[in-house]
Amino acid sequence: MNLHQFRFVQEAARRNLNLTEAAKALHTSQPGVSKAIIELEEELGVEIFARHGKRLKRITEPGQHVLRSIEVILREVGNLKRIGEQFSAQDSGTLSIATTHTQARYVLPAPVAKLRAAYPKVNVSLHQGSPDQVARMVLDEVAEVGIATESLADYPDLVTLPCYEWQHMLVMPTGHPLAAKERISLEDLAAEPLITYHPSFTGRTRIDAAFATKKLHPRIALEAIDSDVIKTYVRLGLGVGIVAEMAVREDTSNSDLVVRPLGALFGQNVARIAFKRSAYLRNFVLEFAHMLSDRLDRNLIAKALSGHINDYEL
Repeated sequence: MNLHQFRFVQEAARRNLNLTEAAKALHTSQPGVSKAIIELEEELGVEIFARHGKRLKRITEPGQHVLRSIEVILREVGNLKRIGEQFSAQDSGTLSIATTHTQARYVLPAPVAKLRAAYPKVNVSLHQGSPDQVARMVLDEVAEVGIATESLADYPDLVTLPCYEWQHMLVMPTGHPLAAKERISLEDLAAEPLITYHPSFTGRTRIDAAFATKKLHPRIALEAIDSDVIKTYVRLGLGVGIVAEMAVREDTSNSDLVVRPLGALFGQNVARIAFKRSAYLRNFVLEFAHMLSDRLDRNLIAKALSGHINDYEL
């Protein structure tokens, strides 16, 4: 048995048992993938996949156990490579970060700039997507680090730690009637056309839950994944916007908008950082996490990766 066979089996499972798609992802031929899987099954003496003709139909019970072992083996192979990179080139390499637009636009510029100043030979690769896509990129080792608010804690193969808390903010044009109110209620917001995030992004679940608790049915005039897009449509008069705190904090371009905190209505949100469980993290990855939040020191992360810490109080 060899690593190529392991990768072919793993990719076939990831691609919903479609060997053509698995072959494309691995830059090889479909017959070659099929042959390698059959050879591994013969060597192990079990069927990893049940078949109908030449098509894979499902993963067998022994196949599930084989896949779990392959996951461990390939993860450790990746760790070996990173250990080699760590000690052959301590201060160089690429840091791949998977994150959402809001984090990439408003939170990451400062820590990324600090990292580049401390490690000028380190390149940074940013991958943007939905929180679920962020989690998948870390699991698939497209990225070493994932940063998002939603979903990351839902994946058992990820170790997630909170970075910082934030609240939603109301943004509206100068002169809007709500700007004159001392206290804004959920009923006030439900009476306005709202412009806010898509349901899978940036704490939207808290917004929906708060309205549902009060049995209110707000009119969502527009949904977006980009805070700047939300603010643009607020300026055009399409409604009032609900955005993340970091999208309006210290941004001088917001001088034409009135901003009000909504933490009392929607509660606090937690942005989280995620690593693949049992991953080996290079020095500059640990340094970047600490630059993102001073609570994320290397000892805490090491304990979390070894399974001794799941979370901690902010």
